[in-house]
Amino acid sequence: MPKIAIIISSTRATRFADKPAAWLQGIVAQRTDAEYELVDLRDFPMPFFDEVASNAYVPTQNEVAVRWQKKIAEFDGYIFLTAEYNHAPTAVLKNALDYAYTEWNRKPAAFVGYGSVGAARAIEQLRMIAVELQMAPTRTGVHIQGADFFGAWQQGAALEDMAHLQPGVQAMLDELNWWTVALKTAREA
Repeated sequence: MPKIAIIISSTRATRFADKPAAWLQGIVAQRTDAEYELVDLRDFPMPFFDEVASNAYVPTQNEVAVRWQKKIAEFDGYIFLTAEYNHAPTAVLKNALDYAYTEWNRKPAAFVGYGSVGAARAIEQLRMIAVELQMAPTRTGVHIQGADFFGAWQQGAALEDMAHLQPGVQAMLDELNWWTVALKTAREA
């Protein structure tokens, strides 16, 4: 069975990420097409990238980064749960992406974003980064934006009660699963 990581890409003490992570976990727990695991960047406190080169060319020296590489190598696909900071992905996520290369290759990436515009601008940048890392970004993403985001963040609204988000989540997961199986089959061949 394919393994998919849900990567929490904010490490701030006051992050919102835990709410959509729990919501997404509840959704994927009902699926039988893959195994899903939360991977929290808080568990991998890497310094800003300071290696001689990418691990595509030179083995990484930082022990936390090596542990990160081994962890993400376990998976066949990824869902990046991301905020948007100043029209961009979080610095800690970009750093984590930079600390690996071969581990990402030929695997699909999907995105769930949150914030005033649902992290749309951050996700577009992440799609370009994913292509450079030889990943296959899916078309459909999930954007928790505007009133939904502010309602869940500040007013106690539950993402589980936002039925209008469900079709997008299911479409994203279906696309991700298709690409995960196709690319896993191709890698193994």
